[in-house]
Amino acid sequence: MTIAILGPTFQDLATNVNQNISSLSEIFVGRAFGYLGGSVLGGILFDCMNHVLLLGLSLWTTTVGLCLVPFCKTAALLIVMVSVFGVSFGTLDTGGNVLILALWGDRGAPHMQALHFSFALGAFLAPLLAKVALGTTTVSAENHTEPASLPSALNGSPEAASDALFGVPANLNLLWAYVAIGSYLFVVSVFLFALFFKKSARHGKSAVSGQRSRRAKYHKALLCLLFLFFFFYVGAEVTYGSYIFLFATTHVGMEESEAAGLNSIFWGTFAACRGLAIFFAACLQPGTMIVLSNIGSLASCVFLVLFDKSPLCLWIASSVYGASMATTFPSGISWLEQYTHINGKSAAFFVIGGTFGEMVIPAVIGILQGQYPDLPVVLYTCLGSAVFTALLFPVMYKVATLPLGRQREAHRKSECQEALPSSSGRGG
Repeated sequence: MTIAILGPTFQDLATNVNQNISSLSEIFVGRAFGYLGGSVLGGILFDCMNHVLLLGLSLWTTTVGLCLVPFCKTAALLIVMVSVFGVSFGTLDTGGNVLILALWGDRGAPHMQALHFSFALGAFLAPLLAKVALGTTTVSAENHTEPASLPSALNGSPEAASDALFGVPANLNLLWAYVAIGSYLFVVSVFLFALFFKKSARHGKSAVSGQRSRRAKYHKALLCLLFLFFFFYVGAEVTYGSYIFLFATTHVGMEESEAAGLNSIFWGTFAACRGLAIFFAACLQPGTMIVLSNIGSLASCVFLVLFDKSPLCLWIASSVYGASMATTFPSGISWLEQYTHINGKSAAFFVIGGTFGEMVIPAVIGILQGQYPDLPVVLYTCLGSAVFTALLFPVMYKVATLPLGRQREAHRKSECQEALPSSSGRGG
């Protein structure tokens, strides 16, 4: 919810700082760079601090940042504040993956799917909380008939109002939306601090120490390959989700209401299959789930490219594409843990790969789509990413399994050599 709340309240935030939407677009850049910095910082800190304590501190920092966002009265301060909780969320994202691997190791696939399902669920609930549960953003003059009840810094001269850094927003729905999410995060952080003080994190430490010996021979090569895998996967996911509305209205000729429904069906099947993946992960290996996801993504992208003018094909293929993309990221992390140990720095590295894909690929597609408006550049990009990830995963599997196979064979030979003298001695 922390990340998703920014989109549906963006217009309200721009009004609150007396800016238009185009002049406040730097807020997303600030959040992205904050997330990158938080991922790096979290990867370093999670290798030298208690995991539960660091998660609690990150949640508390996010709470403070969220609650202060609606009080910001200048664009610069708003961008800084959004960057701050971007840092904390980047730390949380990396830390959540690391903590699950520390507690359950290569048996944590269902838990990893549950973690990433919570991301999709929060993205679904945040717009509802902002626009439905807390009302619309209209502000009537009747609600402001007593300006004397507000602080003097807000009701003084225009010069004084323009110099104020913080102030109560005119739209209280904006305030309560952020305070509600911040309060929820604060409650969760209290539980994490309670766990820390009760020393319940010892199990996580013991699990980590028992898995440090498992390290693939080509550990760094695997991390680089997963970096590229997540770069194209996340980039394609965000690109399709961001541009499918525009593509449907301009290229296919859909009405805006139909295009909005198409966007919803993509993210709806995405969230639903992430929830179902919690149960699938209990009976399917992460590698199997990645292969199935790659097949579904590739098939749906081929149909999208071949029948790019068909609204029916667009509806069906978007549903399949959203469902196919749902389990790839958590399955990739669980798959890698089967072959090599993942610490904080390793998790931060491939999380950054996905973040770079989220930043770079949609930006490049926006430029190309402007230069070639008659071509379905979005669909070509998704198809190219699907082909690349489908070809890259067998390479990753080969790199991961060959060293392990040789090590196991050598281990079996050493066991046989140790057993032979002992058996001959007993026979004599």
